[in-house]
Amino acid sequence: MAAHALALGWGPLRLGSSGCLRGRTPRGPSARGSGLPAPVVLGRSATASSRTEAPGSDLYCVELLRKRDYEGYLCCLLLPAEARSSAFALRAFNVELAQVKDSISQKTIGQMRMQFWKKAVEDIYSGSPPHQPVAIELWKAVKRHNLTKRWLMKIIDEREKNLDDKAYQNIQELETYAENTQSSLLYLMLEVLGIRDLHADHAASHIGKAQGIVTCLRATPYHISRRKVFLPMDICMLHGVSQEDFLRKNQNKNVRNVIYDVASQGHLHLKQARSFQKSVPVKAFPAFLQTVALEDYLEKIQRVDFDVFHPRLQQKNTLLALHLYIQSWKKRY
Repeated sequence: MAAHALALGWGPLRLGSSGCLRGRTPRGPSARGSGLPAPVVLGRSATASSRTEAPGSDLYCVELLRKRDYEGYLCCLLLPAEARSSAFALRAFNVELAQVKDSISQKTIGQMRMQFWKKAVEDIYSGSPPHQPVAIELWKAVKRHNLTKRWLMKIIDEREKNLDDKAYQNIQELETYAENTQSSLLYLMLEVLGIRDLHADHAASHIGKAQGIVTCLRATPYHISRRKVFLPMDICMLHGVSQEDFLRKNQNKNVRNVIYDVASQGHLHLKQARSFQKSVPVKAFPAFLQTVALEDYLEKIQRVDFDVFHPRLQQKNTLLALHLYIQSWKKRY
């Protein structure tokens, strides 16, 4: 079946999931209420002078992104100059939270780190950010663009829930995780660009879900190396595939069919996001440049017949920067 898909193109998810946009609270003014140096946390809030001086906090965010989220780093470089530093701060914040799970040995330690960030966000909105480089840059971004606090807290809350090493029960659970993390990040990126538009929100929701699904697929070999499987259990059960099949790196038809179904849902969200392209303000397009990397991965996994362990999928796209620039120049996403 997977090989047949190469000839026919992408098919729908067989579980019948429509991938429709989930409802969310309206946005707008009424809605607001390892090679790296270890960030310095002094356990106190920065003074007014130290917040403005904070030497190196902006460079820390840039370097963190360059080493831990290179695709996001490239996307930030192509943003308008006035939005760039805030975008680096937001993506650095996301990286700080994302790497907690893989850097802890006990869940309680992860919860303590999440609690630090919850308090940091509260302090940021009260004007007293902690003396930590990402928090300081995030404070500047919040002050500069009046960012919605709720999206920052949603990212933290969802990352905290995800500290449990459990597979997603179904594709909808994976989509919810992606909506609350990746889509929330995109809503903030839109605010940095000065965009508050319903069509842009719809596109951001679908792109965020596509990002979450692709991230889950890309991380599967790494998770397997740690003897963990996070792929949706409902799709695995549909094809009679067990976690042990993945741990053994089984490459039979049923395993590939699982990957095909998950990848198809990611492709569907990407397609739906682009269906809004004529309605989305052109000024919002730079926030969605990550679609280039998403499409690149989905095309590569299709070419290797949905073998999620294929070495080609682990190779960096050396032309990604060029492709991102061309997409930016064409004003498309």
